[in-house]
Amino acid sequence: MKLKTITSAVLLGICSQSVSAEDDPIKLDALEVVTETPDVSYIKLDQEASVGKMNVPIQDTPFSISVIDANLIKDTGAKNVQDALLYNSGVYSGQFGLDTRGDWANIRGLSASMYLDGLRQLYGSYNSVRSNVYALEQIEVLKGPSSTLYGQGELGGIINLVSKMPKKEAGGEIWAQYGSFNRKQIAIDTTGPLTDDDQFLYRLVALKRDSDTQVDHVEDDGYVFAPSFTWNISDETSVSFLLNRQENEGGVTAQFLPQAGTLDRGSLGFIDTDTFVGEPGWDRYDREKTEFTFMVDHEFNQNWAVKATARYTDSSSETREHWVRIPSVPDANGNVARTIFTSDKETEVFNFDVHVKGQFDIGMTKHKLTIGVDRQDALWEEDNYLYGYGLGGTINVYNPQYGNLNTAILSAATDRNDNEIDQVGFYIADHIEIGSFALSLGLRRDWAKNKLLAVTGNDTESDEAETTGRIGLMYKFDNGISPYISYAEAFTMNLGTDGTPAANTLKPTTGDQTEIGFKYLSSDKTLAITAAYFDIEQQNRIQNGSTPGGVEQVGAVVDGWEIQINKQWNQFETQLAYTEFDAKDDATDIRLPYVAEKLFSWWNKFNVNQNLSIGAGVRYVGDNVGFGGAPLVPSETLYDAMISYTMDDWEVVVDAKNLTDETYVSWCRSGGTDCGYGERRNVTANLYYHF
Repeated sequence: MKLKTITSAVLLGICSQSVSAEDDPIKLDALEVVTETPDVSYIKLDQEASVGKMNVPIQDTPFSISVIDANLIKDTGAKNVQDALLYNSGVYSGQFGLDTRGDWANIRGLSASMYLDGLRQLYGSYNSVRSNVYALEQIEVLKGPSSTLYGQGELGGIINLVSKMPKKEAGGEIWAQYGSFNRKQIAIDTTGPLTDDDQFLYRLVALKRDSDTQVDHVEDDGYVFAPSFTWNISDETSVSFLLNRQENEGGVTAQFLPQAGTLDRGSLGFIDTDTFVGEPGWDRYDREKTEFTFMVDHEFNQNWAVKATARYTDSSSETREHWVRIPSVPDANGNVARTIFTSDKETEVFNFDVHVKGQFDIGMTKHKLTIGVDRQDALWEEDNYLYGYGLGGTINVYNPQYGNLNTAILSAATDRNDNEIDQVGFYIADHIEIGSFALSLGLRRDWAKNKLLAVTGNDTESDEAETTGRIGLMYKFDNGISPYISYAEAFTMNLGTDGTPAANTLKPTTGDQTEIGFKYLSSDKTLAITAAYFDIEQQNRIQNGSTPGGVEQVGAVVDGWEIQINKQWNQFETQLAYTEFDAKDDATDIRLPYVAEKLFSWWNKFNVNQNLSIGAGVRYVGDNVGFGGAPLVPSETLYDAMISYTMDDWEVVVDAKNLTDETYVSWCRSGGTDCGYGERRNVTANLYYHF
């Protein structure tokens, strides 16, 4: 936003010739000084989202896109990407509760693809480090199919993480945090020019964390080191390089505790949320990754430009884990059998995207055109695999006693088949404006191979080719209301296997969506409303199988609606979101598992004065079910809050999630099997020094 200040002044100085008292006084016109101040509003409809790959503001796009910027991330006290998505319409984030394995979120009841700077980030499962939210400038959510622009996007949509990159204006901050479960974290973010002419820019984001969790003997330690550099070769050309090195050490908070004792009261009561069923010092989930991202931007002229992004990622994980055998019911003394699991995974990924963007007029039509090509090559390896069902000894879930490690079985671990995906896609998209009408068209062709590289025997390979498209029509009224209708298709290859002994390759996921909605942005940009009805059909969706680590592919149908309202009143800002839909298996007509079909959130922030701000939010998460439509996991209402005080360059922020410390179950696998707890109250105190 711009703060306009009108000032008048009398200039006294040294002139080339003196001015005598008899001379007429010098009269100066009033000066208008325009000062740029940070955009702290949550309203982003007037911005262009990079996830759209077109120079079109979100408000003019006949598809659903939302942006969560660094301000909202900080205000809501988000500790990870999963937290940052809690107040967004259409998104069910954190459906598996507190989980150190990754960021869980579905869009409109279906899985979402995780992207970083426009390139797919995650391939397979439990083989990489979740992106650290502190290294992000913002998070963009493209709801619904996105194959036309990405080719590898899930039908639910895309969550695109935008990295912090160098800026011309020097600045930064040092951040120290202490919170619940002995969480200790320190970080720095600094940026600016390396040369006086702004030709070379830098940025450094670094963070170190040492933390326990709500589960005994499970830590969540880690670091991120992310330096980036930009070389502005000319006014038309820039080259950027980003290194992201991350490492997390600790364990898995998901203990897969029995339903009798979590969702239902067991014979000995409820199992504590801090219960750990593994072996301290042996159970671990350690992961690391190194990413190199290279970006080139070049403007041919004021109408045409090209952008290229390429990334190489090398990631790995080491898992040693116990969980309660599924299914299990504690005996009269509280004892259950355990499953023991080991796995070492490595993933090597190279992907790139190059697209040309241009704008031109043909007669009465105005065009914004994007033509591009992308490629992905991902190799997944898994060694030291052991799944000892019920062979991990016994443990008392009410009074765990450790030291019962079955070392004899560890020698039975084996190597599994490797899996590789190669995919190339060509796409073209055109945003056409004809008066008050906006027509968005897109078409894409993909060629993909899914290779299973057998440890023994012959390799297998499946070739796939698919054409997908999208079309959207919008009418922009002068009063700011823009209704639209759109249709889009999805196609994505799936890396990994089905978790069976045969380790079959996974089929591509396909589907389509019809959407009707409207967007509204007031002339003063203080009120924004987005609303949409959607109808989705999907084939070969991936969902967690009946055992941890296994997956299965099924079809689904989803229809529902969502609305989000943002409003600013001077020092007060509010964001309200509501989502309601039906998500069912297309063959059985039974509800999809782990999906809350009603979601409501309301976040508010009030700047009391120049120094003091307070915030509060409420989140309602509707009930969900396990496989086969049972058991029913009840709904839950949770409260969050924050308070901040700024003095000069210092800022103190205290935030709390689940303020009332509700103990609740967030999911259950199926009737009589296992369940997982949601996150307990988590409070952090933060000290920032801005420079």
